[in-house]
Amino acid sequence: MSDAATTERLRSWLGQDRRSKVPEITVGFWVAKSLTTAWGEATSDYLVKHMVPALAVLIGAAFFFVALVGQLRSDRYQAWRYWFAVSMVGVFGTMAADVLHVGLKIPYLVSTIVFGVVLAGVFVLWQRVEGTLSIHSIVTPGRELFYWAAVCATFALGTAAGDMTAKTLGLGYFASIFVFAALMCIPAIGYWKFSMNAILAFWMAYVLTRPLGASVADYLGQPRSVGGIGIGTGIVSIVLGVAIVAMIVFFSVTHDDVEEEHPRPHAA
Repeated sequence: MSDAATTERLRSWLGQDRRSKVPEITVGFWVAKSLTTAWGEATSDYLVKHMVPALAVLIGAAFFFVALVGQLRSDRYQAWRYWFAVSMVGVFGTMAADVLHVGLKIPYLVSTIVFGVVLAGVFVLWQRVEGTLSIHSIVTPGRELFYWAAVCATFALGTAAGDMTAKTLGLGYFASIFVFAALMCIPAIGYWKFSMNAILAFWMAYVLTRPLGASVADYLGQPRSVGGIGIGTGIVSIVLGVAIVAMIVFFSVTHDDVEEEHPRPHAA
């Protein structure tokens, strides 16, 4: 590696070039995020039911590790790297939540509380160390690690919460879709109409897209005997996967998701 390349890599890891590692928050972002949450649920369910569960979890963990390392090693935001990582978090986060319930027999209510506490802990530590939870400040390795820790926690929390409403509370998948869609209106309306803190609104919406997407995927893919319409998790996974690829192509062509470079991290 040349001296110039080495210097560039070092500046990137030190956060001196201030290039964002996350996408701009647009309508396209929320569409892609919702697709990955639903895809993660359907894909996880398909893998666990069509192969040895332990092997499925190992495969999910391996792809999650590869995707996250690839994202962390990049010196700037790239659509395919970022959304590949988010998609793999969706699969592995679903498996992590399911392992607690299926493997360890932990009730969904308990796992929801546990993952909620974990997420709160990540946010508290992130705020104390970095001074901001703004995703517009993800320009250093430390902040990116906190960001992905929060993302992983939100996926596990959302999975457990979605299963809790559908199964523990007995609402079913269809009713759960409307519950979480209604809850999504809180940060959306709060931000646009009542000057709700942008960081709080973002993370609330980010958490809620997970159980919303999972409920949609379960309703479409699960058999009628458990409250779905029986399309099949495999078919749902394929269709959603194609849609995610289409979104990545759209982002790569339009650059609609690329943030402007910042001279220094935001204070909020």
